[in-house]
Amino acid sequence: MILSKDQIAVPLTVPKSAIKTYLQNYVNATLNSGRLFLFAGDQKIEHLNKDFFGENIPAEVAHPEHLFNIASQARIGVFATHLGLAARYGSQYKNIRYLIKLNGKTDLVPTSDHDPLSTQLHSVDDVIQFRQDSGLDIVAVGCTVYLGSEFESVMLEQAAQMVLHAHQHGLLTVIWMYPRGKSVSCERSKEIVAGAAGVANALGADFVKVNAPEGCDEIECGEALKSVVIAAGNTKVICSGGSKVDNKAFAKTVYYQMVTGGVGGIAVGRNIYQNTLATAIKVCDALAAIVIDDVSIEHVLKKLE
Repeated sequence: MILSKDQIAVPLTVPKSAIKTYLQNYVNATLNSGRLFLFAGDQKIEHLNKDFFGENIPAEVAHPEHLFNIASQARIGVFATHLGLAARYGSQYKNIRYLIKLNGKTDLVPTSDHDPLSTQLHSVDDVIQFRQDSGLDIVAVGCTVYLGSEFESVMLEQAAQMVLHAHQHGLLTVIWMYPRGKSVSCERSKEIVAGAAGVANALGADFVKVNAPEGCDEIECGEALKSVVIAAGNTKVICSGGSKVDNKAFAKTVYYQMVTGGVGGIAVGRNIYQNTLATAIKVCDALAAIVIDDVSIEHVLKKLE
């Protein structure tokens, strides 16, 4: 599918002076398809080192530059990372389209001990200034909201302000919307995930990243995602990749999420970067064939052989 600019619903929070920038960012980020392939590199804060070093993880994964090597060579839409990492490595990787993650927290304090709170590390204004100073191709910003946490009001306000201010500068917005806290008994039930997607739409986000409903196989998951997509309205749903699994099995999951569920893309971290560079590039090409090119799953599985 080739996207024309009149197919993009420009939110009214984008002023006339920024519409051209917003449209160009949307076309570029979605590789002219309207669907987003987000490579998640924000886990250097979120997951500390446990996903980057260990048994069955290639040695090269431990170095932060591995993320940038993948993002610069593989076929992805945007690379999500924090401003600090982009500042440390961006001068060597100016061909990457960046999404700057505005907040982040480690997972050292479990939800059973304390409801999660992730406040802003940087503002949209910081990102705009950084884009001007660095010359990096920053097309989007994002943040995480832990819906159901006792601190959700803080994160909801910051997310709403992020969307408003980012749109004023023509940037795209992605909200990582994760129901989580002592009061949330089943954070990945179909009803809760759909509700979370609807909240992102109410905040005006362009894309919402969710964990797919659990407790079903890949085909049933695709069916369950239909209600999530409906609840999200014209905010497009992108599914989190989750823990590393077999590459072919993951490709099948993505296929049913896209084809059956009707989601608007994927956001993948571990299933890409917990590979050697060569394998990561191959996996990205296969996933892009599903998300961007609408190719058959049989063709994709052959690409992964």
